[in-house]
Amino acid sequence: MKAAAKTKKPAAKDQNDTEAVNAYVQQLQHPYKAEIEALRGIIKNAHPKIAERVKWNAPSFFYQLDMAAFNPRAKGFIQIIFIFPKGLIKDSSGLLEGDWKDRRQAKFYDMADIKAKKKALEQVVNEWIKLMDQ
Repeated sequence: MKAAAKTKKPAAKDQNDTEAVNAYVQQLQHPYKAEIEALRGIIKNAHPKIAERVKWNAPSFFYQLDMAAFNPRAKGFIQIIFIFPKGLIKDSSGLLEGDWKDRRQAKFYDMADIKAKKKALEQVVNEWIKLMDQ
């Protein structure tokens, strides 16, 4: 008699699920896959409170509430949508674009662009955390 296959219990709604994001990225067929992985690493390492999961059918990040998600359907660049449930942050770098009430986008065109914008991205993540902790 065969042993029953063990199934992984899905992560709770507000629980870090790096394993699911790793699986998502591993099967991802995208021209900017390496860039997505680089950006994912920058965001995860920007602050220890950041957690990740797959939400909206994409790698996404959160701390208390949703913070950001990749838009894997964007063409010609990597798009990250940042959500601001407690109000907008000040971004003097110009990384964040758009004029929506509660969100902004950041676009990255290649590895050189990611490298050039790394500090601005880390600053946005950390300012977002500060806003959440107020």
